[in-house]
Amino acid sequence: MIPSLWQIFLTFFKIGGLTFGGGGVMIAWFEDEIVRKKNWLSDKDFLDYYAIAQCTPGIIAINVATLIGYHIRQKIGATVATVAVTLPSVIVITIFAMFLQNFVHFPLAEHAFNGVRAAVVALIVYISLSMLRQNVRENLGRFIFGSSFLLLVCFSLSPIVIILYGCVLGLLCPKIFSGKREKK
Repeated sequence: MIPSLWQIFLTFFKIGGLTFGGGGVMIAWFEDEIVRKKNWLSDKDFLDYYAIAQCTPGIIAINVATLIGYHIRQKIGATVATVAVTLPSVIVITIFAMFLQNFVHFPLAEHAFNGVRAAVVALIVYISLSMLRQNVRENLGRFIFGSSFLLLVCFSLSPIVIILYGCVLGLLCPKIFSGKREKK
């Protein structure tokens, strides 16, 4: 059953309004809510959209929301999902901007922000490990993951370079590996 625009709006507004910590955390909510609970999207489609969002300019979480909305209800779905996922942030930022000057210097607020940052890092690590288990199952994928991680850690390469590196290896290595299999 195709969800109504109102259902799309409420779902994406809830995700946008209850996500603290940025796009990585929001991606986990998308997967849980859209793929697992509502079955509006398959795991494979979700991962494809996430990969496309990584390669397109802009905020990844908003790009994913737009792609999911388009998948569900074409242009109007993309528009509703994008507006709904960004609207809570616009509202909160507007409210914070009005009161932030007086609020940010309180030690209690500083401690709360430190706690939120630590929890967000834990969520991002969890999401990363979950995506790793679901998507990197063969030796080639493990090699690309491991070598990409090492390149990031050792050389601090741009994410664009790492994505291109993974793309090139993903295109070239299966041919090399398939050639080796045929000789056996």
